[in-house]
Amino acid sequence: MIFRRPIKHCRECGAAVAYRLPGDGDTRERAVCPVCGTIHYENPLMVVGTVPVLGERVLLCKRNIEPRWGKWTLPAGFMELDETTEQGAARETDEEAGAQIELGPLFSLLNVPQVGQVHIFYLATLLSDRFDPGHETIEARLFTEDEIPWDEISFRTVKKTLERFFADRRAGRFGVHCVDIT
Repeated sequence: MIFRRPIKHCRECGAAVAYRLPGDGDTRERAVCPVCGTIHYENPLMVVGTVPVLGERVLLCKRNIEPRWGKWTLPAGFMELDETTEQGAARETDEEAGAQIELGPLFSLLNVPQVGQVHIFYLATLLSDRFDPGHETIEARLFTEDEIPWDEISFRTVKKTLERFFADRRAGRFGVHCVDIT
């Protein structure tokens, strides 16, 4: 099932839109305003975050919000307008964990078409083991691979990213991973 929150009204003039082929050669139905002709495109949301590491341990945050309240996640959230993916990942790490980091390279890109999202995680080095979690986090804590509560991980994108992180660490080299979550 594809996630879709249909557009009902034109953002330009407020008229009710109709879903149809725009007539400009596009092959997808779009929300088209019959009054002013504006074509409204629906695009995926970007989720950005980090895999914050201190020595052998990874930082996870226990969620204080739905969905998946009380489950563990990497610090991540929706990218804002006027920021890069790197800026968003660093901001989310600060907001959710109160963690100071040095941002590293891109690590994983996960396509989640069923909910209209793309998740991007960067490697990050923690500069301290002190955290000051924001209101979205119950607890921010460091885990070794053996300590991670795998059955309590909030999202498949986080679990896949962590699995690839630990596999890469065992292999002694980190790559960039593209994963489709179906």
